[in-house]
Formats: sequence, C-alpha cells, structure tokens
Amino acid sequence: MTQQTAPEGVPYLSLQHEFQTLQAEWFSRIEAIGAGGAFILGPNVRAFEQEAAAYIGSEFAVAVANGTDALVLSLRALDIGPGDEVITSPFTFFATAEAISMVGATPVFADIDEASFNLDPASVAARINERTRAILPVHIFGNPADMERLNQLARQHGLKVIEDGAQAFGARAGESTVGSLGDSGCFSFYPTKVLGCYGDGGLISTSDEVIRKRLLKLRNHGASAPFTHDELGYNSRLDEVQAALLRIKLEKLEQDIAARTQVADWYDARLAGLDLVTPLRPAQGRHAFNLYTIRHPRRDALRAHLNEHRIGNSQCYPLGLHLQRIYAGLGYRPGDLPVVDRLCGETLSLPIFPAMTETQVDYVCDRVAGI
Repeated sequence: MTQQTAPEGVPYLSLQHEFQTLQAEWFSRIEAIGAGGAFILGPNVRAFEQEAAAYIGSEFAVAVANGTDALVLSLRALDIGPGDEVITSPFTFFATAEAISMVGATPVFADIDEASFNLDPASVAARINERTRAILPVHIFGNPADMERLNQLARQHGLKVIEDGAQAFGARAGESTVGSLGDSGCFSFYPTKVLGCYGDGGLISTSDEVIRKRLLKLRNHGASAPFTHDELGYNSRLDEVQAALLRIKLEKLEQDIAARTQVADWYDARLAGLDLVTPLRPAQGRHAFNLYTIRHPRRDALRAHLNEHRIGNSQCYPLGLHLQRIYAGLGYRPGDLPVVDRLCGETLSLPIFPAMTETQVDYVCDRVAGI
C-alpha cells in the first residue's frame, strides 16, 4: 500500500455528497407536499409503504416514527408482554432489548456466532422454555442472521420471529430479503442506515394481514377510525417529508449497496494478511455493509491510532447488553456469554459510506497496517 495524503482525515460517515445529489428532487417534492397540504400519513407515506413492501418481498409494510417504535409495535401486535420471554442478542444497539422491556416482557440474551456476530442458534435453543414467546434476531451490521435455523427452532417450539433489520435494509439471506423471513421485520431509517432519511423514521414489514391491521391502529393512538379508540396505542407516524426522501433513496438503494460493497472489497483486499479479521459475508445471500466491522487483537491501541490520524471509527459494541447496569437484575455475569464478552473487546467499525473513495480506503488501511 502506498502512503496517501488526506489532510482532513477520513470521516466515519459523510452524507454531504448524497444530500447534494438528492437536494433538487427532494426539495421539489417538499414544495409539492406543501402545496397539497398533507403532512402526516399522506400519499407519500402510502406509496413508500407499497414500494418498500415490494422491495422486501412482504405483503405489507407499515411506516412508523423510528426503528425503536417498529420493535415495540411489533411486540405489541403479537401480544407479547408481562410474563413473556424474548430471546435476542446482547451484541446490538440497546433499542433491541429496550423494546422488549418496554412492553413488559423479559429479554433473554443468547451468545453469538464468532464469525458472523449474529445469534448462535445452538445458544438460542438452550434458552427456550415454557415462558419463551419469540426469537428476535438482529441482522447485525447488515449481515443476515441464520434465519433458516432460527425459523426451524421457532416452528418446533411454536414461537414468533421478529427480525431486527435496523442495520440491514437490502440484505439477503439466500434469495430472500431481510424483513420477509419472520412474522415481522423492523427497520430504522436513522440517517446512518443503509436506507436512511434526514431525521427519524421506521418501518415494519409483514405478510400477516391481522398483524398489519393491529399495527395501523397501534401507530395512531389505537384508533380504528377517527376519534374511535380500541386500545392504548402510540403517536408513531412517519411524516410526508421523510417519506418523500425515502422514496427517492429507495430507487437508488441497489446502487448504494453496490457502492458499499465496493468499499468493503477494497478493505478486504488491502487488509488481507494483517493481524485482524475482516467481516464474514454470507455464503448464500448478501451483506448490506451498513458497517464494516473488523476484529483486532489490540483494538484499543488501533482506535487511539486512528483517532490521532482523524479517521472516524466506532466501538460497536464495548459492553454486551447482558452486562449493562439496566439489566443487572437479570443476573448475567462476565463469562456467561463468552463469545460476546470476547468480541466486545476486539471489534471496531471503520468508515464506510457510498461516496467513500478508494484513496480514502487506502489512507485508512495504511494507518491500520501501521499499528
């Protein structure tokens, strides 16, 4: 690798180029929204739901305010609550477990696979009991979980499956797109995501019409008709301005995932042979590369070195959810989930975004090699 000069360093994520390319079309649609006067749950939201469902391969999609709400509403729509247990990964953002707790259920944390960072089906199987109601796999970093084995467990024990695809819009497990492989699929459109808006947004995919009808009520104060409320719901609605942007970005999503994959290819080639582990890709399917996360035996020293050279990075995740203070009452101890505990000390996410250049990748890799 040759030394490259990058006086501004390399950002962890940059959306400026994307915004410049989308600005004219998005602003034009915003003007049309203003002229039409429909700002909440209007025609752009309805169109986006149809387009997203078609892309995912589900019968329906319900747009909500954010990815956390997508998880909470999915659990509520499946009548999961107090006394129930939901098995999930502790190697993920807090919202995954938080949503389970918010509906009154108990998160049960299973260990993960060392190579994929996703739930280990054998560890899940060992935690199923009479209180288990659902499995909530996370397609972490954009890498699809082992849905074939997890769905087999679910069928065997009569469990529901809720996919957390917050980091994995457009990822594929085999020929199927993430979000079409469980009872529901939950997505976040936070700006850093593979498909992100310029604010907050979320989506739930499902092919069950009963679940869809329940979700439509839950996202809008439990209302089955104007001023007619059947249950306690939420104010969780995607607005027209963000839906308009997401429709534009969905049209170019394949191009963006291809660009992310190209960045990952550059990384893989340049980091080969170094004392680190690059991300595993599914044997059959597609990694969406929301994040490019490596394992490094001297992770903290590498992170300090990258910071010194103004290279963005993220320590995803420094402490498993099973050991967080909020879940101390569940009784987990260091060593209970050994793979999670080990990987929390080794993983580091490097910069990746569609507009990232080969020169920027060279600069990052030169610094990684220099530690």
